[in-house]
Amino acid sequence: MFYLTKTPALVKALYKSCTWSLSPAANAVYLTFDDGPHPTATPFVLDQLKAHGAKGTFFCIGKNVQAYPEIYQRILEEGHAVGNHTHNHLNGWKTGTGKYLEDVMEARRYIQGPLFRPPYGRITPFQVKQIKERIPGAQIIMWDVLSGDFDTEIGGDACVENVVFKAKPGSIIVFHDSTKAWDRMSYALPRVLAFCEKQKWEMKAIPATS
Repeated sequence: MFYLTKTPALVKALYKSCTWSLSPAANAVYLTFDDGPHPTATPFVLDQLKAHGAKGTFFCIGKNVQAYPEIYQRILEEGHAVGNHTHNHLNGWKTGTGKYLEDVMEARRYIQGPLFRPPYGRITPFQVKQIKERIPGAQIIMWDVLSGDFDTEIGGDACVENVVFKAKPGSIIVFHDSTKAWDRMSYALPRVLAFCEKQKWEMKAIPATS
């Protein structure tokens, strides 16, 4: 499976209106979790974040919020940020804009706020423009470091290395609270949290700017 664990400058330049990282001035990193809520993975993540005094940002799938509203509520009650990750985990490159926007807005019935992340990071510039027009203050949140926990061809140690060797203050880091990622995420996350603590980096939720 080919993917880049560190987002190249050229890709960022093509999607200038999206957020790829945040200011390093706060000496913080931003751990994000895609595809939940999940009945096993999400509570594990929440417990780990609490144990390390960390806050995260959960990009939730609408149909999963429907299925596990109590876990979604726990995310909110424990002070984490949430974002829209579409209702059915659609690939924007393979989905017509009309259908894609309908799916985003369906998820918005369950996931409030301006943060949005496209599944797979795949979205067209026109879809970006339309989401920004339809959701007040919309922030399209991408990343600059992938843990690779979704990759079944690697182990948990590789996921730890992907983060440890590439993260820096201001980095937006991607994990997944999903069945597919569970084996690697559950191994890597505690070690990444401990590493961030050792670096004296604060672990913050992504702020809404509007």
